[in-house]
Amino acid sequence: MNKFIISILMASFCFSCSAQDISLPSPEKTGGKPLMEALNDRQTTREFSAQELDTQTLSNLLWAAYGFNREDKRTVPSANNRQEFIIYAVLKSGVYVYDAQNNVLVQKAKGDFRAKTGKQDFVAVAPLNLVYVVDLKKNSAEGAAVDSGFISQNVYLYCASAGLGTVVRGWFDKDDVRAALQLSEDEEPVLTQTVGYKSQN
Repeated sequence: MNKFIISILMASFCFSCSAQDISLPSPEKTGGKPLMEALNDRQTTREFSAQELDTQTLSNLLWAAYGFNREDKRTVPSANNRQEFIIYAVLKSGVYVYDAQNNVLVQKAKGDFRAKTGKQDFVAVAPLNLVYVVDLKKNSAEGAAVDSGFISQNVYLYCASAGLGTVVRGWFDKDDVRAALQLSEDEEPVLTQTVGYKSQN
C-alpha cells in the first residue's frame, strides 16, 4: 500500500473521528395530549430558557416534523410526494441535518451558529432553531411554501403536547443562513422555527 493511499485512509479516519453525529433514540409514537387539547394549547412563544433538549425530545420532535410514518411517506403531505425539504437543526454544538431514515442528526458544522438563523435576540438563547430548506432540484421555494407550513404546524402541535415553546419565523438573513448551514446552490432556506423550554421570567 503506497503512501498516497495510506494518507487518504488516515484522512478519512480522522474525519470520521471528528464528526459528532447524534444518534437519536426511536421516537415515541404514543402518548402526549389528545389532539383537541393540543390544538387548544397551541400558541407562539418568544421567550425561551437556555435549557437544552434531551435526545428523546429531539427524536420525537423531528419525527413529528418530518419523519416517516410509512415506508416511503412522511408525517406531512407534499405535492406529488416530492419530499423536497431538508431539515437543518441548529444547536449550541453545531449545525446538523436530520436523517429521518436512520434517525440521526448528521453534523455539518461545529460551533454555535444559532444567532445566524434569525434577527431576534431569542434565537441565540433557545436550544434549537430548525431551518426548513427546499431542495431546488425537487421544487421551487415558492412551490414549497405550503409544505413548509405543514411541517411548522406539526412542530407547533408537538410542542403544545410536550410543554415546549415554539415560534415560526420568516425574519432572517438568507446570506447568513446560507453561510452558517453551508448550503449549496440547489438549497434554499424557506422558513425557520425556534423551539425550547419557555422562560420562567
